[in-house]
Amino acid sequence: MGQFAVIGIGNFGFYLGRHLYEKGHEVVALDINKGQVQKIKDVVSQAVIADATDREALEALGMSQVDAAVVCIGTRMNASILATLHLKELGIKKVLAKATSEEHGRILRKVGANEIFFPEKDLAIGVASRLDNPNMLDYLPFIEGYSIVELAPPKEFIGKSLKELDLINRYDIQVLAIKEIIPTGLTLIPKAQFQIKDSDSLILLGPDETLKQLQEQSST
Repeated sequence: MGQFAVIGIGNFGFYLGRHLYEKGHEVVALDINKGQVQKIKDVVSQAVIADATDREALEALGMSQVDAAVVCIGTRMNASILATLHLKELGIKKVLAKATSEEHGRILRKVGANEIFFPEKDLAIGVASRLDNPNMLDYLPFIEGYSIVELAPPKEFIGKSLKELDLINRYDIQVLAIKEIIPTGLTLIPKAQFQIKDSDSLILLGPDETLKQLQEQSST
């Protein structure tokens, strides 16, 4: 069981805190707004009215003891930056921060955030990718230039084994998992002998450009 702090209880912070708590983790949620704290108090371990820009308040709440903190403050950029800075100075090894713009994200990096996320941007990219490529079942940004996608297999893959396809050498693509509908199942890191069926979907990691080519093949 981990110990997590959620700073800022808007919609994103609320669902994040509740989900972590439901997973069995200890969650402390902070917000300057009493109404937001009241809303979340029954679905986390502890909900506190506090100003995350006040380092002494964070220290008094024992923030230095958590495994990770997530700064979900969206509209108040200065507050987001100050909270991130204070959390890092208190010794929290992993601080994730929500950014509302690329500039905001760069500043958060400068003050020590370990990971930056753009909820609206990431959601928009995922939706756009699915609209652009109907056969792409899911999308997840990985690192710049690479992605993890869930993809229906191109026709040329069907009936062949992973060894025959040799995707790692032909396309620089790694098959992370295969979802089977008939029979229902999930195979993680499938073996070379696994034979692809038309009812399968492939979860692949690879360069964006190459994945795009496969997506185009799967739609023909």
